[in-house]
Amino acid sequence: MLAIVPLHSIPLLFKRLVLPACAAAVLLLTGCATQLPKDVERPVSTALSQPQNTGLGAFINQNRPATAKDDASAFALISGPQQAFSSRMALVENAQKTLDLQYYAIHADQSTGSLLRAIVHAAQRGVRVRVLLDDFHSTGPDAQVMRLAFVPNVDMRMFNPLAGSRASTIGRAWTLLTDFQRAQQRMHNKMFVADNALAVIGGRNLGDAYFDASNDGNFVDLDVLTGGPVVKDLSRSFDRYWNNVRAYPVQSLVSEAELLQLKEQFDREDATTEAEATKHIRPSIDLEAESLNLSSIPWIWARALVLADSPTKIPVEGNERASGAETFAEALLKADDSSTPPISATPALQADSVVDGLLALIRSAKQDLLVVSPYFVPGDEIMSAFRTARQQGVRIRILTNSLASNDAPLAHAGYARHRKELLELGVILYEMRSEAANVRSALRAGGTGSGGSTGTSRAMLHTKLLVIDGHLAAVGSMNLDMRSRLQNTEIAVLIASRRFSQLASDSIDESLPENSWRVEIDPSGKLIWRAPQDSGLSDAHSEPDASLGLRLMLQLIGPLAPDSLL
Repeated sequence: MLAIVPLHSIPLLFKRLVLPACAAAVLLLTGCATQLPKDVERPVSTALSQPQNTGLGAFINQNRPATAKDDASAFALISGPQQAFSSRMALVENAQKTLDLQYYAIHADQSTGSLLRAIVHAAQRGVRVRVLLDDFHSTGPDAQVMRLAFVPNVDMRMFNPLAGSRASTIGRAWTLLTDFQRAQQRMHNKMFVADNALAVIGGRNLGDAYFDASNDGNFVDLDVLTGGPVVKDLSRSFDRYWNNVRAYPVQSLVSEAELLQLKEQFDREDATTEAEATKHIRPSIDLEAESLNLSSIPWIWARALVLADSPTKIPVEGNERASGAETFAEALLKADDSSTPPISATPALQADSVVDGLLALIRSAKQDLLVVSPYFVPGDEIMSAFRTARQQGVRIRILTNSLASNDAPLAHAGYARHRKELLELGVILYEMRSEAANVRSALRAGGTGSGGSTGTSRAMLHTKLLVIDGHLAAVGSMNLDMRSRLQNTEIAVLIASRRFSQLASDSIDESLPENSWRVEIDPSGKLIWRAPQDSGLSDAHSEPDASLGLRLMLQLIGPLAPDSLL
């Protein structure tokens, strides 16, 4: 089966040796690369203007406590894959007017198929559906997601599309080579909005591996369900991307007949494989389960701020990119309780990108900082922010992937080269344990979730979270790496609440002892990985659980790859 992997997971030697050879072959066979269509019609549309007139809008208003400030929004932590799925299903089933989805990746597999069928049913009952998808993964079997565009009442656009065949990795490789810089820059934003009243935000894409339904490996992720004023800010960001010249209607890129022909091709090639895979679908997520009961959610009401990169962060036809970040509130004045000190968001508002805004907040930290970033590549600016915080006496704890749990191992090289310096600064480092068979609950505190991956496949950290001084939490699509800072567009919500920050911190802290390796420097000056609690494992003196091939790749290829491309 054809598989397109994230560009940052393609080893550098493959980029330098294999891709040029493939490109040469494609050039001989096809001549010039296909160009993107010109003079594309993009009818302008916007989010629902009066969400309060819908059932979901009325629901969130009725649940607003008398003590909540007028500009406060409702938040609930979703930490488990079952609730991540059922919360989205609840939004689909309860939407009356609109559904807006913005994602980096939507995979054509079992869990997504169940969700998209529900979305089609919503469209059939009159709900206007807009789906905005980054184009990097829309090849091979995953291209079938684009058939949504041909469903009545569903509009679908591809952001920053790549020219060329969607049936061939060689064709996509040629595109990557001939338009390398633009292909590197992706729309990484993620949101799921119903009636402009309730939304799910976080780092989770849509696919089996994000809902604990994959046999090969599952991502440990975290979402937030939110309602109220902040949803309108999320929708304003969605509208700006949707109506941007970088967003192409699917019909301008591929026809339904072409997609059906592509489906028939892969059905023939993979009939046996798919039949076998169906027999062994992991049962850990019940795709026929009822949607989440919204009335049972323990809401936390707090002021919040949306940080969103502008779509102009990605240039058009070689133009220089414009300013990267935009926000939709002037400042976070204070949190939802009187014990929380005033917070000035001015540094974040003046930043050039979402990540730069978060770095400004890191520099302003006074006591404590928790960072969870699956792809953690701290270039010069990020390292500088950590140095500033440590000089101010801030305790910094970082959880990232181990080499074994990282689905993009080359990105791990960008972290590994800074690992010893981070430890010497006094940063506390944890790396995710990859053996999910022993991970009872990788994220297991309160909220509406029941934990992380519970199956027997590899666990891979995918949560993106910052908690600053115990009263400001940032949840979104961003990694703390150079790709999120310089290449991809991102979105984050800053939630000013001690209660929510504590809940988010607990979801990490309670799992760290048994589900992660703590990295330290031993008396001889070498790195040592302290074994997870009650694991029965010994401390490790090299990358734990990683194969010899991965360790060699890290040592040989890792130093050659620049942080900005990882």
